Amino acid sequence: MSLKTLQRYLRQFRRHTGNTVEYFRLTFEGDQVERVTDFKALKRPVLLLHGYGGTRRVFKVLERRLRRDGFSVFSLKLGGIFDTFNTKPIPDLASFVAKKIESLYRRHGIREKLIIVGHSKGGLIGRCYIKHFEGHRRVKTLITMGTPHNGNPWAILALLTPLALLTESLRQMTPVSPFIRRLNKTPWPEDVKVVSIYSKGDTVCPYPSAVLKTSAGSKVKNIEMSDISHVEFLMKKQVYGLIRQEILEEKAAAARSPLRRKIQKAGSNNKSRALG
Repeated sequence: MSLKTLQRYLRQFRRHTGNTVEYFRLTFEGDQVERVTDFKALKRPVLLLHGYGGTRRVFKVLERRLRRDGFSVFSLKLGGIFDTFNTKPIPDLASFVAKKIESLYRRHGIREKLIIVGHSKGGLIGRCYIKHFEGHRRVKTLITMGTPHNGNPWAILALLTPLALLTESLRQMTPVSPFIRRLNKTPWPEDVKVVSIYSKGDTVCPYPSAVLKTSAGSKVKNIEMSDISHVEFLMKKQVYGLIRQEILEEKAAAARSPLRRKIQKAGSNNKSRALG
């Protein structure tokens, strides 16, 4: 191994270690977040769903970047052990998300469809909500980061620890679980875009756990990022840049849709007749 290669590995190690320490620091700040979003004036709404063992605070950096770019960002308290850490069963959490979203949309008369960004287990909650709890009616885009769509082999080892007695969701995240099989068996709604961002440098959700099955003409996409650890999906600028790009790409595609063009053309013709 050359000196330059060794120096590169040391820099990567320091970076990964620093970001991991920051992730756990944010996690143990708890679930209390300042309520900033005005749901009566919601524009480009984004729901953030954190992963197993995490809290809402882990989205601090990502949330700040989204707000800076004009998105209305919010998260939900997902509960679990010590009323936090997101350890409840995934279908229960998906049902909870469905009820909260319906309540918010009806109470505030929200019309714009939702974007969900989920990290790790949060992405599974988002998929389950969209597939099994009619979330496709409210959601236009789901973006997942380091999410074990095909189950996580590490969850099998976790079943051998005391954690298995405390949380059913660990069993649900194993590759052979009935939950994962059912989630992957049911078809993905045609009108919802889903993007899975993954990295072969993610040792918590190892490749190819996060790779979704795609088909011609579907709105399912996998994007690989190099040298990103599991927690760095939440912090790295290039990951946020990709998230932003995918959100804006969907908006641009909607603007180019035949129906939108037809409506715009009709409006233009009506205006011309009125002027004539």
